[in-house]
Amino acid sequence: MKKTRRHVCETELDASPETVFQLLITPSAIREWWQASRAIVDAREGGVWGAAWGSSEDDPDYTGFYRIGAFVPPRRIVFTDAKYYAKTGPLPFKADFVTEFLIHPTAGGCVLQVTQDGFPVDPVADDFYKACEIGWKNTFAGIHAYLEKRKK
Repeated sequence: MKKTRRHVCETELDASPETVFQLLITPSAIREWWQASRAIVDAREGGVWGAAWGSSEDDPDYTGFYRIGAFVPPRRIVFTDAKYYAKTGPLPFKADFVTEFLIHPTAGGCVLQVTQDGFPVDPVADDFYKACEIGWKNTFAGIHAYLEKRKK
């Protein structure tokens, strides 16, 4: 078994677990909170989750597609079989990413915890690892902004 590293990030949200689960699987919501150009979700275990970024539908800047390995509304989604494409070229390393979203109810809403595992420990993956850490902070900021906008 290869040694890997992972990100574990979490944020408290002023929304129900059901609301947060839905924003993770609803294409129009994904486009808004993740600033994706397009999103496609087959929301079921064994289904797919995909998003694309960039101004051209025919030539996106980058895409991410995943198999939904676990689907337990409104508490858990696991993405497996990650396929990542960037116009700038492939990642400089091989990886088998698994991303798990856990939603824990709280008195005032819920906590969203994301674990992204599978980053090689090899230094060649350092830049991508660091970029993903920043990406999760930006993603959580987008989710907070999305939920705040829905309150109004």
